[in-house]
Amino acid sequence: MTLAACGGDSGEEGGESTPAGAQPAAGNGAELFTQNCANCHTLAAAKANGQVGPNLDDLRPGPDLVKAQTENGGGAMPAFKGKLSDAEIQAIADYVSESAGA
Repeated sequence: MTLAACGGDSGEEGGESTPAGAQPAAGNGAELFTQNCANCHTLAAAKANGQVGPNLDDLRPGPDLVKAQTENGGGAMPAFKGKLSDAEIQAIADYVSESAGA
């Protein structure tokens, strides 16, 4: 399965996808999801209604799939490795896997 997503735009080359001075804690998967994934994916817990990528509530992916897809991209989804820290990617993976379909 391929998850597709649009990325957030930090305006910083190779930087984090959150604005300077507004860095979320790595453990804040909800905020990270909203900033980086919500434009493309549907996830009711995040009040996200994206139409580009799969509906995560329907897909209900586990954390390993979300992490791999977020790191490496695939299909229309860009890779976020190097744009987000490993901890931020893990926070998104945990948040999506715990929230999808809830």
